[in-house]
Amino acid sequence: MIARTPAPPYYAVIFSSLRTEGDQGYGHAANRMLELAREQPGFLGVESAREDGLGITVSYWESEAAISAWKQHAEHQAVREQGRATWYSAFQTRVCKVERAYAFQN
Repeated sequence: MIARTPAPPYYAVIFSSLRTEGDQGYGHAANRMLELAREQPGFLGVESAREDGLGITVSYWESEAAISAWKQHAEHQAVREQGRATWYSAFQTRVCKVERAYAFQN
């Protein structure tokens, strides 16, 4: 599903990852993080896809302060550490400001 976002400007956090083999609690943790993120002030939406080990998740936020608060959330910090230790062989996070957005729906 494509996230519904307000008119720009807003921010996008792009998380690209390569998974290790097996679930090892990943599915539960990912669902919990989505649940928690939706409760955070400034959270606007999320889009996620995974194929052949490569996953890309884009979360949308109203401000850099909202992103920073999410990064400092204690449960989110613990899950990020678990990700480094268990679930990911590699990942990269990018934060960008969305200044223009275009949409089409048929």
